[in-house]
Amino acid sequence: MGGIFGVVSKKSCTMDLFFGIDYHSHLGTKRGGMAVYGPDGFNRSIHNIENSPFRTKFERDVEELEGTMGIGCISDTDPQPLLIQSHLGSYAITTVGKINNEEELIKYVYEKGHPHFLEMSGGRINTTELVATLIDQQATFTDGLTFAQEMIDGSMTILLMTKDGLIASRDRMGRTPLVVGKKEDGYCVSFESFAYLNLGYHTAGELGPGEIVFITPEGVTQLKKPGSQMQICSFLWVYYGYPTTCYEGINVEAMRYKCGEMLARHDMAEGQNVHPDIIAGVPDSGTAHAIGYANESGIPFARPFIKYTPTWPRSFMPQNQNQRNLIARMKLIPVDALIHGKSLLLIDDSIVRGTQLGETTEFLYNSGAKEVHIRPACPPLLFGCPFLNFSRSSSDLDLITRRVIRDREGDNVSQETLFDYADPNSTNYNEMVEEIRRRLGFTTLRFHRLDDLVTSIGLPEEKLCTYCWSGKGCSGCSKGCQKA
Repeated sequence: MGGIFGVVSKKSCTMDLFFGIDYHSHLGTKRGGMAVYGPDGFNRSIHNIENSPFRTKFERDVEELEGTMGIGCISDTDPQPLLIQSHLGSYAITTVGKINNEEELIKYVYEKGHPHFLEMSGGRINTTELVATLIDQQATFTDGLTFAQEMIDGSMTILLMTKDGLIASRDRMGRTPLVVGKKEDGYCVSFESFAYLNLGYHTAGELGPGEIVFITPEGVTQLKKPGSQMQICSFLWVYYGYPTTCYEGINVEAMRYKCGEMLARHDMAEGQNVHPDIIAGVPDSGTAHAIGYANESGIPFARPFIKYTPTWPRSFMPQNQNQRNLIARMKLIPVDALIHGKSLLLIDDSIVRGTQLGETTEFLYNSGAKEVHIRPACPPLLFGCPFLNFSRSSSDLDLITRRVIRDREGDNVSQETLFDYADPNSTNYNEMVEEIRRRLGFTTLRFHRLDDLVTSIGLPEEKLCTYCWSGKGCSGCSKGCQKA
């Protein structure tokens, strides 16, 4: 994923920028970057943050990056922000999103006379540089941003800093959020709405899908009106979002309570013969879902294992999958008194590969647990996300659901068959869930239903992207296409 933040002020913006970016550290673990505009023009710093937090890496840079405007990011992909010089003038740019048609766009800009890109390790080009090149094809920043949004298959939210102010462009279908904050001497623009609260800003408004605004210390000017359609990523509430943030006015923590509550109601309505001693969440994103379940069911909430965060605060690092699995296991310290001889109902945000949750379950059994019931807070993940850098999965077969389906159906599975597996009322769905339960060693397994998840969020389904669960990515259609 990744997160972006910008500030424009009548006085020094460096500390606001520093802390605003740092508050996005839960969204990525690969690189962090800051760029400012001050008396000496544009200045920038980028650091690798895979093995050290953003704040530690950038503390010394704060003294040197002095200015009244700044943008920055936590990136799970390429180094950014970038400093660009073009016919539009000098500017800095940072982005969050995903491009599916990268080769097609590179070919296009070559044909338009663009001579070269800087090549990164592995032969790739920087995605943000490609976005800047598309913007530079037009006569104005507004036209360039509009053009880039139209050309990109995927999703891209863009933040520019010129010598005159910031220009913010939310992605065309509003899959990622962008919020403007205001205080007496300036404005900020942020992926996460909580990132500016302790800095003294209050929310001035959210950008709509495809909307473009120009921001100075004096105010916000709309350059392009928002589109009528929105499909914001539902997984922001389920997992990615920090508990204190709000998207489209809906708080993440409150949504997770509701999600857990509806999981409990569904269990009780089905009359399942499940009587756990305690309800627990997989730290950290599963905790609020578990609290909601416990509150509704009346079964006590407890923490049978505690996450050891002083040395490994983030679950996404390191990059190597085997190392990540090891660290995920090393971080969980058992509380024997809450495990031994107990029946546990455990809520995690999702099941992706299944490796970590399977190992956690084995760990609980080895620690003396009598039963381990699993309730993921979202439906089974069946489709890789074509809109955001949702995970580092290189294939849909990284998903445990797709491996089970392949073993049942063979290598060539039709979209219609996949849609059937996504239907919680189908035989294929129920047999798939049972096979996942068996493989991972759970006592029982019940996923959150998609209709209940939509209700938990509280927005109309047509305003939500649910592609990773349903295969529907185009305003609620079921064609499984990748471009909305």
